[in-house]
Amino acid sequence: MFDLTPAIDKVRSMILSIIEQLPNLIVAIIVFAVFFIAASLLKRLVQRISEQTNMPPTASLVLGRLTRAVIILIGALVSLPIIYPNFTAAQVIETLGIGGVAIGFAFRDILQNFLAGILLFITQPFKIGDQIVVRDYEGTVQDIQTRATLIKMYDGRLVVIPNSDLFTQSVTVNTAFPIRRSQYDFGIGCNDDISLAKQLIIKTIEEVDFTLKEPKPEAFVWELTSSSINIRARWWTSSVRSNVVNMQAHIIEAVIQALTEAGIDLPYTTYQVLFHDQTEETDGDRALQREGWPSRPGGDNPRPARIAAVSDDRN
Repeated sequence: MFDLTPAIDKVRSMILSIIEQLPNLIVAIIVFAVFFIAASLLKRLVQRISEQTNMPPTASLVLGRLTRAVIILIGALVSLPIIYPNFTAAQVIETLGIGGVAIGFAFRDILQNFLAGILLFITQPFKIGDQIVVRDYEGTVQDIQTRATLIKMYDGRLVVIPNSDLFTQSVTVNTAFPIRRSQYDFGIGCNDDISLAKQLIIKTIEEVDFTLKEPKPEAFVWELTSSSINIRARWWTSSVRSNVVNMQAHIIEAVIQALTEAGIDLPYTTYQVLFHDQTEETDGDRALQREGWPSRPGGDNPRPARIAAVSDDRN
């Protein structure tokens, strides 16, 4: 038979200890709840004051979050000694000092992203609602958190990018300025009127709705290829991507129609393929070898080697 008396006594002492600590636990929960509610109220107050001082929305947001986190931390430090009277804030600081190196290595990425997030809030390279490009990701900034930035891509997916990547890598902010320039190359025939084509392109772009009249659209010769003269057209629209994409589609369609109606050729690359027998009886004789050119007018052309061999055998 096993003697369960020690175990029962230990359980009984634990229950009695919990009962004795129950009032302190209730008081500690109430105190922490008060600090938690106060933290939420102070967060809203700080954000409201920040907005009234014309502080950027993202900066006021992070300032409110930091205020809330500090108040909650203070509430935890005040509540714990109520449950454990021997516990003091000095012990926490001492413990953190001893394990600071270990904590730093363990949470290196988290701390790096947190500090990068703070710097992003301070420098404000972009804000919520901006359309940015980071590596292969392009979309609209949904939220800037202390650890990561949330980007909604144009196909509806959500990308979470660590703040350290945004701080250390190149970021293209497409909506940093209210307007944006777009361009497209139109190829015309080498014998077509270049001046007329340029005039038609500029006039057509100006007539498309929602295209900005200032700065004015441009058209100039950009490149001479084997089959066309390329004219580069440039125009300005709102920097929002939906406007950029829609306007480009309308402008390309309108310009193609205008050039076609004016009789201006829109050539495409063509190739001429010449077939010839690579085993002619004159192979190796560079003076007689045709190298794929058409038959000679006089009809004096080298015969394929296989036909010449059959003819020689018959003779």
